[in-house]
Amino acid sequence: MILYVLRRLAASLVLTVLVSMITFFLLSTSFDGIVKGMLGSAANPASVQLKKAEMGMDRPVIAQYFDWLFHALRGEFGVSYFTSEPVGSAVWNHFTVTLSIVLVALSLTVVISVVLGVLAASRGGVVDRLAQGASLFGYLVPNLLIVIGLVVVFAIKLDWLPATGYTPFAEDPVRWLAAIVIPVIGLMVGGIASLSAQIRGAMIGELRKDYVRTLRTRGISTRSIVLRHALRNAAGPALTVLSFEFIAMLGGALIIENVFALPGIGSYSFNAALQGDVPIIMGLSLFGVLFVVGINLVVDVVNGWLNPKARLQ
Repeated sequence: MILYVLRRLAASLVLTVLVSMITFFLLSTSFDGIVKGMLGSAANPASVQLKKAEMGMDRPVIAQYFDWLFHALRGEFGVSYFTSEPVGSAVWNHFTVTLSIVLVALSLTVVISVVLGVLAASRGGVVDRLAQGASLFGYLVPNLLIVIGLVVVFAIKLDWLPATGYTPFAEDPVRWLAAIVIPVIGLMVGGIASLSAQIRGAMIGELRKDYVRTLRTRGISTRSIVLRHALRNAAGPALTVLSFEFIAMLGGALIIENVFALPGIGSYSFNAALQGDVPIIMGLSLFGVLFVVGINLVVDVVNGWLNPKARLQ
């Protein structure tokens, strides 16, 4: 397992360097436009070239990239071109907003999906049909349509929840919760649909295996078989789906944040892309790759702990 983790870390490092290099080279094609945006529409070519030389953009692109990379390896990501804010703290401050919303959505998704999937597999009948109906609803109805409906009902007509805006948890937990209710529901719908269906299918497969019949002949209760044995064995495939849903929720949060005017990583990255804020964009891409790679690595380790066969493979 240790060697496997080390190999994954090495591969992740290579992937991170490749992604950051491609991102930087793509951004380098628009350096002139970025400098013009900083100087204003009245900037002449001479002032643009002078500003590029001042910022080091007149050097070879490969030299600029490795200069950025060496500083990044030391934890120095530069400052924003437009706000002079340190990139590391800026990305982290906005990411914590996104992460708080996604973690709440993911936690509720796991709980609801496990309950639906386990009940559907172990009870069958009406319960199974209701669970499949809920999954089908989540697949067919667009999340954005559900969010709009919730805003119309609970924010506009009933005035129970704010339509836009965000309050930090440390400032007012109640207002924070009210601000994220609708965004969280919007992120949960698709995740519950896919994860509950995955858990249901995996549980049905486990409950039909020989070891379950053996446990039943030994007098072990159905509840213990389902929760302690079948669910643990079915958790491996579900964890893989869960990692994909986590990443998908992060992507969905980028859209949700712009809809609800939340100060998360989505709206921040959108504004940085519009402005051509190279240090912020590079910091966001690096952080995003590392985060996704870290999630996949954690899922693989947990999967190996739950399933010795996966650990050996």
